[in-house]
Amino acid sequence: MTLAQILLFAEGDADGPSGLTLELATKARTLADSVTAFAPAHGEAMAAELGAHGVSTVYALEGLGDGLVGVHAAAALASHIEATSPDAVFFGQTADGRDTAARLAVLADRPVSTNNVGVEVVDGAIVTEEPIFGGTQNIFTAYRAPAPALAMFRPKSFEAEPNDAAAAAGVETVGAVDPGEAGRAVVTGRHAEERSGPQLDDAAVVVSGGRGLGQPEAYSMVDELAGLLGAASGASRAIVDAGWVPYAKQVGQTGKVVKPNVYIACGISGATQHLVGMKGSKNIVAINKDPEAPIFGVADLGIVGDVHKVMPALIEALKSR
Repeated sequence: MTLAQILLFAEGDADGPSGLTLELATKARTLADSVTAFAPAHGEAMAAELGAHGVSTVYALEGLGDGLVGVHAAAALASHIEATSPDAVFFGQTADGRDTAARLAVLADRPVSTNNVGVEVVDGAIVTEEPIFGGTQNIFTAYRAPAPALAMFRPKSFEAEPNDAAAAAGVETVGAVDPGEAGRAVVTGRHAEERSGPQLDDAAVVVSGGRGLGQPEAYSMVDELAGLLGAASGASRAIVDAGWVPYAKQVGQTGKVVKPNVYIACGISGATQHLVGMKGSKNIVAINKDPEAPIFGVADLGIVGDVHKVMPALIEALKSR
């Protein structure tokens, strides 16, 4: 049994939708006869790729200006849902997704299920799947949501796959709705993330460093190894909290979830917080001097050794090729 309509909260930029939005579109089209999307910004730019992933119509919000995305999107979404009656609204587990879903839950007086990694339709209702204990024990809870179900999903929970038979999605403009006092909050500045190399979320190879590096300067080995492999560089929460690298590099439950072909963990012990963000990687290589480090429990290849000896040797071997 499939649902009549699922509405996606579509995020992206002028280059197109985010990877997470395409993952949700791919999953939604297996659950509903119709998949539509609500875009608080860049609706036109996202239409072609969303259409290729099964979305029929993109509702593009106008009049956001310098307002907070969540404030204006939630107000407009509440009105849109009342008019179109979707069976479910899917959000990505992102900053704007969390903010919008929380505000919408209040406005629509609906519960919202969060942190989900799976979803199915059972007897005409949405049932979401959320991992407990950080998802490291393969134990999940199921939640049956009343319609319209509001559900949020972790990145990399589904594979993004285009539907070759689909055409570009149509675009319809949605007018802004007065959010009241909440609308007084405005964005006063934006800062673009500086990076070189592949995007961490979507990289085929990721090299991450942890506290075992010993000092901030040693992180340069992670960057150098990543550069030689055409990889993205990541980090554990410990060294992000210590100020060695920016938060944008953090992999883990409170950072980014990655699922590359190869993940190389350098001096990372493997705390649950970190494993949640990378355990789905296809091949995991761990370098740690502690043979009892938890990271070896998920590694496909483990190297017991000092990162200050192993990494330079690996870098030199790659340079000599």
